Amino acid sequence: MSQSRQLAAIMFTDIVGYTALMGSDNKKALAILQKNRELQKPIIKEFNGRWIKELGDGAMASFNTAADAVYAAIKIQEACSLSDEFKLKIGIHLGDVLFENDDVFGDGVNIASRIESLAIAGAVLMSKAIRDQVKNNTDFQLESLGHFDFKNVSEPMEVFALANSGFAVPKREEMQGKLKFPQKKSVALKWIIAVAVIVVASFSIWFFKGQRETSGETRDQSIAVLAFVDMSQTKDQEYFSDGLSENVIDLLAKVPGLKVIGRTSSFSFKGRNEDLRVIGEKLGAANILEGSVQKDGNKLRITAQLIRSADGFHLWSDKFDRELKDVFSIQDEISLAILEAIKVELIGEDKEVLLKNYTDNVEAYQLFLKGRYHYNKYSPDDFSKAIAYYRAAIDIDSSYAIAYAELAICYGDLAYFNWAPMEQSLYQARTAAEKAIQLDDNIAESHIVTGRIKMWNDYDFKGALQELEKGLSINPNSVEGLRQLGVYHMVMENYPKANQYLQQAERLDPFSLLNIFYLTGYHQWDGDSAKQIEYANRLLEMAPNFFAGHFVIGAVQFFGLHQYEKGIVNLELAAKMNGDLQMFSYLGTAYGLKGEEIKAREILDKMNNLLVGQNQGNAFFGYVFASIGEWEQAYQFFDKAVESHEGEMLYIKRKFQVYYPAMKNDPRTKALLKKIELPN
Repeated sequence: MSQSRQLAAIMFTDIVGYTALMGSDNKKALAILQKNRELQKPIIKEFNGRWIKELGDGAMASFNTAADAVYAAIKIQEACSLSDEFKLKIGIHLGDVLFENDDVFGDGVNIASRIESLAIAGAVLMSKAIRDQVKNNTDFQLESLGHFDFKNVSEPMEVFALANSGFAVPKREEMQGKLKFPQKKSVALKWIIAVAVIVVASFSIWFFKGQRETSGETRDQSIAVLAFVDMSQTKDQEYFSDGLSENVIDLLAKVPGLKVIGRTSSFSFKGRNEDLRVIGEKLGAANILEGSVQKDGNKLRITAQLIRSADGFHLWSDKFDRELKDVFSIQDEISLAILEAIKVELIGEDKEVLLKNYTDNVEAYQLFLKGRYHYNKYSPDDFSKAIAYYRAAIDIDSSYAIAYAELAICYGDLAYFNWAPMEQSLYQARTAAEKAIQLDDNIAESHIVTGRIKMWNDYDFKGALQELEKGLSINPNSVEGLRQLGVYHMVMENYPKANQYLQQAERLDPFSLLNIFYLTGYHQWDGDSAKQIEYANRLLEMAPNFFAGHFVIGAVQFFGLHQYEKGIVNLELAAKMNGDLQMFSYLGTAYGLKGEEIKAREILDKMNNLLVGQNQGNAFFGYVFASIGEWEQAYQFFDKAVESHEGEMLYIKRKFQVYYPAMKNDPRTKALLKKIELPN
């Protein structure tokens, strides 16, 4: 048995309408199959290809280069058009495959087959891998058809069509291939959202009609929505059950006067089977909403129940058994009485904002939920997957404003954490945020991410405040909005106001590591080392393997309490756990200030190795050079950091005060603060 693994361009062709022809005229169908063979084989050979096999009315071939495959596809379609006896559709992909005897296997084969399934008669479709190889070839005119989420393919893929004269370029709505989510009418999505609205409406009617407890006291206006449980047999619908829970959180979060616990804290109890009364106490929520989702083909069952956390009493529950095809009749069941009750009792003139449906396309909606699912995993790889899903959703519905908003957040975080080139990530974040606001000015996330960019990267503090406050006015329960306003007032040295916003964020999402991390930063600014240690210990208690706890304790020990040896130990541990620029920078700065210049320079070498050829992280380099007394070099890096719009420069004044007091009165420091327009 001979085997070889290699990179190859795989081409699938398929005779359009062959199955129907086979049913009506078997003899003619077999004749066409023979003619298809005779047409394709010499052309494949002409372009150095290899005829692999027939699969029913389809055929598979391999080529050594992407260009050969595309040239062969063009000639095959042209020859087919001239014969005018049958029509072909073609898909091509470049990937790693395994050749074994006279056959070929691998993901590259599966993907080529899925791309071909999207095509229409007279079309040649190809993956981005093929397009990237031939994009500079002037013989080929190519057009992107958007991203598609194929069955058994981990991430959405961008598909391109050959747009040369005479070739068919399918419209999105014509393409019905091997997709995870078949492109259906919008009705299914309307029902899904309707269920979320019913859940919210049922709670809201109960909540806002002013009903009383048996004791005569008003109900506490707070709720936590736990992650709905995926009850599907295959357990592969977690993104959907999580997404439904988040939709309910998003809807309730806009209700004035209602305290809605943040997603991070509510979801932290996923799979723990803890007493709801205990959960309510830990989260500071008087009411708990829990539920489950079961998906079986076209059948969907959603259950939800509202529980008073003080005593476990069931205040409301319901079960929704539906078939997606029955969605029109379901609209009748969502009575105007419930909707009107929401409008009158709950939100009055703001009804359109609260119950807004951002898309009518079920495929786009599910791709969006997948994007959000991966974003919440918070890693560079998952951010990349989230971006692909958000873009796939936008490809289907170009007016999907909330998808643009969350795409902007994703790119903004990539820039903030130095997980991708800053200039490119910020450009993408700005573009997506601007598009989101252009499409819909009433999405809190769009304004909050815009405010964040204005503050952290544009140093436009006035503009940042306007955007952040607008975002919070739309969604008063936005934890991210509260955090960013806390940072804004911290940088503006309005410490009471900063503490107010950061504490409010922590109350809404008490199990958020990021909230606690921001509070440790705040207490560095207000000089309360004891509070810093307290919050850092909470980080370690909640997540022993989270580097930030050791980082904060090390920084407080070294820079605040002057316990140099203890501080170095914790900073070394943080850098070992998360070897990024920031951790290395603090460790290198500690070495430098301790007089261990050789170790500080070794850290600089490690930092350089992390950023080969990239112009970012300049502030972190500046810190280490300042610590070893190389001020000129440090100021050069700080100037580069300002030119590159690095967010770290918001902290530069405080760094001069705490770490480098000898530099704070240097004219170059004053000039630097003036560039950023920080309080001087």
